[in-house]
Amino acid sequence: MDAIVRMRIRSLRKARGWSLDNLAARAGISPSQLSRIETGHRRISLDQLTAISAALGKSLDELVESSDDSDVVIRPDRDETRGLTTWLLTKDNGPQGLTVGKMRITDQAGSVISDDLGVHPGRDWFTVLSGTVVLYLGERVIRVEAGQAASFSTMTPHTLRSDRGPAEILIILDHHGERSHLHS
Repeated sequence: MDAIVRMRIRSLRKARGWSLDNLAARAGISPSQLSRIETGHRRISLDQLTAISAALGKSLDELVESSDDSDVVIRPDRDETRGLTTWLLTKDNGPQGLTVGKMRITDQAGSVISDDLGVHPGRDWFTVLSGTVVLYLGERVIRVEAGQAASFSTMTPHTLRSDRGPAEILIILDHHGERSHLHS
């Protein structure tokens, strides 16, 4: 972790076009201390890290965030009982509180009973990446094929199923939709 923090400090400094002297002056430490920090010849104290992060306009969390792949690789969440695999593409509420996800639907279209249909405030939007999705929207049954998109009020009872094989969609949900569709 130490090596990654050092690389981040150096990279951020260089990206701003700052010399060691520039960043050191902004952080209130000597250029030689900063040089030894960046090269690994000196341990970084918390007060120095705090001053450097402030000078760079970054939070401590941004400088020391995890170096494993969990911040890069999005792993699927499988729900076998619902015939659904979800990849949550936004973290910590996306833009304007919306959540973007990719879904693979394997639950086949067929007889849908009213208990299968959900209702929540807001709107849902999706586009079909592959396969065909059957959107049950109140009394309506709507086929949405690859390359097509749908948008609808979620106050109408609704559910999604795949038609004759798996289907994949890119879906945008407001916070009510996220809670209803992703956290059931």
